Amino acid sequence: MSIPTASIHGEWSTRLAFILAATGSAVGLGNIWKFPYMAGENGGGAFVIIYLGFIILFGLPVMMAEVLMGRRGRQSPINTLKLLCQQEQARAIWGLIGWSGVLAGVLILSYYSVIAGWSLSYVLESGAGQLKNIDQREAGNLFKQLISDPVKLVVWHSIFMFMTMVVVARGVNSGIEVAVRYLMPALFLLLLILIGYSLTHGGFAQAVDFMFTPDFSKINQDVVLSAMGQAFFSLSLGMGAIMIYGSYLNKTASIGKTTLAVAIADSGVAILAGLAIFPIVFSNGLETAQGAGLIFNTLPLAFGQMSGGLLFGTLFFIMLVFAAWTSSISLIEPAVAWLVENRGLARVRASIYCGFATWLIGLGTVLSFNYGQNWQIFGKTFFDCLDYLTSNIMLPLGGLMIALFVGWVMKETSVKEELAMQNQVIYSIWLFLLRFVTPLGLVLVFLSVIEVI
Repeated sequence: MSIPTASIHGEWSTRLAFILAATGSAVGLGNIWKFPYMAGENGGGAFVIIYLGFIILFGLPVMMAEVLMGRRGRQSPINTLKLLCQQEQARAIWGLIGWSGVLAGVLILSYYSVIAGWSLSYVLESGAGQLKNIDQREAGNLFKQLISDPVKLVVWHSIFMFMTMVVVARGVNSGIEVAVRYLMPALFLLLLILIGYSLTHGGFAQAVDFMFTPDFSKINQDVVLSAMGQAFFSLSLGMGAIMIYGSYLNKTASIGKTTLAVAIADSGVAILAGLAIFPIVFSNGLETAQGAGLIFNTLPLAFGQMSGGLLFGTLFFIMLVFAAWTSSISLIEPAVAWLVENRGLARVRASIYCGFATWLIGLGTVLSFNYGQNWQIFGKTFFDCLDYLTSNIMLPLGGLMIALFVGWVMKETSVKEELAMQNQVIYSIWLFLLRFVTPLGLVLVFLSVIEVI
């Protein structure tokens, strides 16, 4: 079977388009609150240094491998692995990488859409002035009322899924590329506006100290493993998104330089988010260690009390929606591409089928927060089960398999041809990391998150 020269779905018009799309896939809700919180509570600058080190050691090698596979196969992850297995005379079992990635993307989007719906709801609440002069009890009740109302959650879940599928249905160039060309610059602009506000309203110096002052006394095995896991997961690896985006990348684009730009942009958003959020937290005397509660319980309280808070609160939640939107597009694209390729469906119809199936699964997450919160398996709700399965099992295993397939199964002549890296020393370092260091790190992450060690 010959190697396709171009994807039937189209190609990115420029390298920048791929960088924006891949960065949009990587930047999600977790970048806005999880990374800054983890850095602040786990050694500040020491954690940041370790995290960036693991981005280089694990994140970049796997990302380059996943883009390499996508561009060589030029199809959906499932068909790309089928083709590569034939080309490289590998066992068909490696094709599970593609199936696992596509399934993980659908499952993640099914609950991600529900959480993103919360952000949509808060855009409306903030814009309508519902947060003005709100107190702690009222802020908590507002969030509880939202998640306890399955009708509201279904409405917002449906709106967000519709937003996602409209973009995907329009295709690579007219849909995804156009969306990220506007959404990603808008997200950066909103972050800079919020940072500017934080600079002038106190707490900025304290936030910088909180995030970047190295405290190596807090660094232990758990912190190191957390930094390793965050570095891997923050780049959207192992779920087919980067592979399908790589299939739309022009042959002349440098995979190494392009993935490096994505990693820098992704880490930059996470750091900027911390500089936007934590000055507000500190200037209002709020608690930092709250995870998602910081966004939907504590920050609305701060926005409701401070000068200009309604405007900047609305901008903040719009930024969350943008971050979620760019990620959700990439999560469903592999499944849509597979239906187009294998079932001969028009892209619009394939998008409707995938969107409806994902929306249907998402109803389980909706009920996990209200009527179905007592329907548990091994002490976990439907939402908790999906989150655990995808984040703790499917993604690290997918990343591990990608590293092993490119590092050990693909012929080195194929890898060199697709990577087209001029510097032999850098290539040798990348291959060594992919073959030895990255798999070891991913095995440790996998074992730690499933509570074996």
